Amino acid sequence: MSDELVGRTFLFDLGELLVRYRFDSPEAATFTVVNGAGLAPDGHTETVGITVKELRPGLYLNSWREKSGATVTHVEDFANGDVYSHVTVDGQIYRFVGSIKEA
Repeated sequence: MSDELVGRTFLFDLGELLVRYRFDSPEAATFTVVNGAGLAPDGHTETVGITVKELRPGLYLNSWREKSGATVTHVEDFANGDVYSHVTVDGQIYRFVGSIKEA
């Protein structure tokens, strides 16, 4: 992952799901659920280990597993402000498309 993201906080607006996300290091991030859309409680904060792969400048594949067992995979296009998210909770896959902006 590019060091340019470390220490920065972003808002992932996925429609009903709204998450504040900070890149703590190339291997860790902390998120806070602003609006959980029924998938997570509002206000839930967690630090997770992340695996990030830069696909091209400004475009990243990012994934992690949460304490609850939920898995998240994002394609984060910082160059265009787009995020594509697949979240698996209790065996069900939820797909979201939304925007990224620096918080």
